[in-house]
Amino acid sequence: MTEATQDKDPVNVSVHTLYKAGSTRRITLITGLSIFVMVAAILSAGIGTVSITPQDTILAIGHSCAVSVQNLLHTYLPSVAAWYDTIPFTIPAPSNPQAELIVVGFRLPRIFLAILTGISLAGAGAVMQGLLRNPLVSPFTLGLSSAASFGAALAIVLGPGILVSYFLLSYDMWIVVFAFIFGWLSMLLVYGISRSRGTTQSTLILAGVVIGYLFTAGVMALKYITNNEKLRELMVWLMGGMWGASWNAVLLLIPLVIICFFLLERRAWDLNALSAGDDVAKNLGINVERLRLSGLMISTFAASCCLAFTGIIGFVGLMGPHICRMIIGSDHRYLIPCAGLMGAAILLLSDTVARTIMSPVEIPVGIIMYAIGGVFFLFLIMRGKGRGLY
Repeated sequence: MTEATQDKDPVNVSVHTLYKAGSTRRITLITGLSIFVMVAAILSAGIGTVSITPQDTILAIGHSCAVSVQNLLHTYLPSVAAWYDTIPFTIPAPSNPQAELIVVGFRLPRIFLAILTGISLAGAGAVMQGLLRNPLVSPFTLGLSSAASFGAALAIVLGPGILVSYFLLSYDMWIVVFAFIFGWLSMLLVYGISRSRGTTQSTLILAGVVIGYLFTAGVMALKYITNNEKLRELMVWLMGGMWGASWNAVLLLIPLVIICFFLLERRAWDLNALSAGDDVAKNLGINVERLRLSGLMISTFAASCCLAFTGIIGFVGLMGPHICRMIIGSDHRYLIPCAGLMGAAILLLSDTVARTIMSPVEIPVGIIMYAIGGVFFLFLIMRGKGRGLY
């Protein structure tokens, strides 16, 4: 059959058309989710105890950015600043005099932290589910949340008197550092145990469950021996929230999340091959053990970085991938970014509800996520009727 005949073959044309249509639908969904997250962020910045109109919200952000650029140019590039000052176009200040302080100073860092955390948890969940070929795997299944909880609990029990007196970091930063270190340590322990017994999906999951139980026992022991004031602080951290939001945290997380997301997206083709089984992936030249190790470590790093600032927030790493998989399928080239954006949207909306539903009192976003996650998976069980979560 000649090349021209193959191009006119109805089967080939049909497959190509279906593939192109599927790709277009997936790209459209990702684009739509990106726009939705941006619009939701602007609306969320105006919702709160003090209501701010969308127009004032946009003007507050634009005016603050223009002033920051001008100050940076005057400090580091005076010659460019002189030219910049001659530009007739300026962004006016918002009509509400409090808008810029409230939006840029308080709400925007929290919104960015929610978006970055949602992207990290949902993207990591999609990758972990692909690596282990298990729809119930998430950053928390492998003991990450329990280990991070133990690290934060240890820092809280030690208290500022010990940590700040002998080291340079502040007390809040030590909670972040301890949570990150122990979250990372949990994955090293999980992989070390599984490697000694053979790196398989079931071994990794069982090792994660065991490590999670051990760190949970440590958290319970710390709860038992600590006093009431520290116990309350520990319980608040364990419920999860955006109270650690600040521009310093956001500026630290942005490059880390972008780099991790790029590294995970590069493994999308290998994850697609791995979905057909380890033997198929090996026959295609993929080093399965190295793929699992690198993918799990990068996912853990991305999730640990964000959880160190937010505390324990569950179900995002499960809900985002599941929803996107039901809509666009299991092609990880599209599933990873789609799941990340879906996780960002879910967590941003949940945090907005958490800080406004009982305004001016805020409730932990972890409570909202557990309620939504429970209802969502009950829906999946009722919908599946024996077909499984996929």
